[in-house]
Amino acid sequence: MENVAELQVKFSDLAARVSLRLNPVSKQFVSRRHCRTKRHDNREGLILLLLFLLSAWNEHKNRGTSSPLSMPSKKPQQWLQVVGHAGTFRVGEYGMLLKKFCEGEQQCFQKLMEDTLKPYVPAYHGVVQQDEHDYNMMDNLLTHFNSPAIMDCKMGSRTYLEEELVLARERPQPRRDMYEKMVAVDPEAPTAQEQAQQAVLKTRYMQWRESLSSTTTLGFRIEGVRKANGECRTNFKRTKSREQVMDALKDFVDSNTQIARGYLRRLKQLRQVLETSDFFRTHEVVGSSLLFVHDGTGKTGVWMIDFAKTAALPPHLTLDHRSPWVEGNREDGYLWGLDNLIDILTNILPLT
Repeated sequence: MENVAELQVKFSDLAARVSLRLNPVSKQFVSRRHCRTKRHDNREGLILLLLFLLSAWNEHKNRGTSSPLSMPSKKPQQWLQVVGHAGTFRVGEYGMLLKKFCEGEQQCFQKLMEDTLKPYVPAYHGVVQQDEHDYNMMDNLLTHFNSPAIMDCKMGSRTYLEEELVLARERPQPRRDMYEKMVAVDPEAPTAQEQAQQAVLKTRYMQWRESLSSTTTLGFRIEGVRKANGECRTNFKRTKSREQVMDALKDFVDSNTQIARGYLRRLKQLRQVLETSDFFRTHEVVGSSLLFVHDGTGKTGVWMIDFAKTAALPPHLTLDHRSPWVEGNREDGYLWGLDNLIDILTNILPLT
């Protein structure tokens, strides 16, 4: 086990390699399309990175160090590489979180910092560089919780952009990895042609994936849960009905009405702000999640996260985020999903 002096040396070395740049990002950064496609090849959510940070934070507290940053142990790093993209996230200084740079996400955060939604997203602090790679820097939302439980809910009635459908038709690129994911869940799901190719289109996989879950029935789905006792669950692929979702939410809050009420209050506040937000009215919000966090004290929080696929609308177009999606109308079903989530949480609480 390392002592405080050793940790301080490591921290100083890490800080020396970070250069904060708040100026506009140059053209050399990755394209918007790159951050939409490569970042989302797999469906791991920001919950995975937060589990990594949580492990590092707990190790720091157990050591009794006073620095807000401790070097992560090997165990959480190895675990993260098994379930998520290695290198997508890093621990930053003083409670900060570093996420691999995506120009589209940076643009969203810059707008959100000037919007009424600012209190409902991680505070954004610009771009940093580490080891010749660029990262968006934001607050670590777990910092002020003690041994928190966390849940990632993917919001909206679809998780693919309309332009992805167009691209798939114009330049189809069947994917073997998507095929393998499909047959792992249902060996009978691929068509005869897909079985012969041993590959499926990404959009086909995503539409099939959504048909299994509550994305199509309720406008949101649970991606993953990490309980305060360390128990992790990501097996929600077939959690589709209102009753199944309600059972999963009850389990997440341990039937604690104080926690459920805290979440419900926050979600209602968020909905009210979303309905008047200029940013929300003028953006197609696809593939974004709500992050739920609570701890044993009853403290709760909910934030919007992951804006790599969020796209600005043409000037003449606005969305109500509740209308059914038809290709061309850009509707994402975000508020429809939030309405259903609020209704389910309301029904979890006892009548008073």
